Amino acid sequence: MTRILDRYIFREIATTWLGVTMVLLLILLTQQFARVLGDVAKGRLPKDAAFDVIGLSAAQYLTILVPIGLFLSIMLALGRLYKDSELPAMMACRVGPSGIYRPVLWLLAPLAIGVAWLSIEAGPKALTAVDRIGAEARREADLASIEPGKFSMFGPDKAVVYGSNVTEAGVMEEVFMQRMLGDGQVEVVISERGEMLASDDPNTRLLVLYDGRRYEGVPGTTRFRVIEFAEHGLPYRLPSLVTTNPEPRAMAFVDLAKSDEPQHVAEFQWRLGVPISTIILALLAVPLSKSQPRAGRYGRIAIGLLVFIIYLNMMSAAKAWIEQATISPALGLWWVHACMLLFTLGLLAVQNGYHRRLFR
Repeated sequence: MTRILDRYIFREIATTWLGVTMVLLLILLTQQFARVLGDVAKGRLPKDAAFDVIGLSAAQYLTILVPIGLFLSIMLALGRLYKDSELPAMMACRVGPSGIYRPVLWLLAPLAIGVAWLSIEAGPKALTAVDRIGAEARREADLASIEPGKFSMFGPDKAVVYGSNVTEAGVMEEVFMQRMLGDGQVEVVISERGEMLASDDPNTRLLVLYDGRRYEGVPGTTRFRVIEFAEHGLPYRLPSLVTTNPEPRAMAFVDLAKSDEPQHVAEFQWRLGVPISTIILALLAVPLSKSQPRAGRYGRIAIGLLVFIIYLNMMSAAKAWIEQATISPALGLWWVHACMLLFTLGLLAVQNGYHRRLFR
């Protein structure tokens, strides 16, 4: 009978988890799809890379969605069993906490391993791949990516470019461009038309302007140089595909483990903390889902969400404190997990009467 009940509880939790996770993932991917379409329309991403970006984003989303999906699915599934008096009937047949946790662990074990892989390996690689796709798109960007009649940031030096019209041949008409040259100097160029040309250096391109005037100087002073030209080429460097100083969230796990910098230590502990929090949340969901038979099925969900938000905010705060060197890395995020684990064990002890035996 125990095996039948185990399979029954496991099936209820697994199907609920699959539904909750897919719904949450679909909501997030729908928002991401709208942003990606906007970037494709503006020329920031190539059309054939849109679905690659969405797929890589899904890997990052699942790092958080799997733990919250498992937490909610356990509470929803067990809450229904409590509401329909099925779990009280099982407990009357001597099915104790171990009989409930056993099917939970069947699902928790592979999901915890999967979350660890997503957090430590797949998630950072997906982020790096998305950044590389964006860099490749910026390297391939030309004047056709500039919206006519609007001021746009163009090139790695973030020059402000305006054109009244861009023809199908890629020629921009009535061009205005402004960029910073350093030492407070500003360069402003006005021309009749302009086009993008390749150069001998594959990492450099030329923005060639025709029939215009160039102003160069320091704003607020009268020392400006004015140049009229028939043709003027402005070279600029393309963004590099190789990141020399990647962000901590995009670094390899091994490199984070070898570093003593506070930002790297915080990221290292965060990645390890995601699978740990998945285990603790799954254990915590079982006592939190307990309710009276006549109580509503979703009565405990609000409490569960509040506990999850507090847990997540405590982890985020502890990570920020590590980055700011406010707390010791040895304490790090571990105290947050320890507090939630103690809260889980205390809740289990109270619900199962272990505290009475202890005081006796």
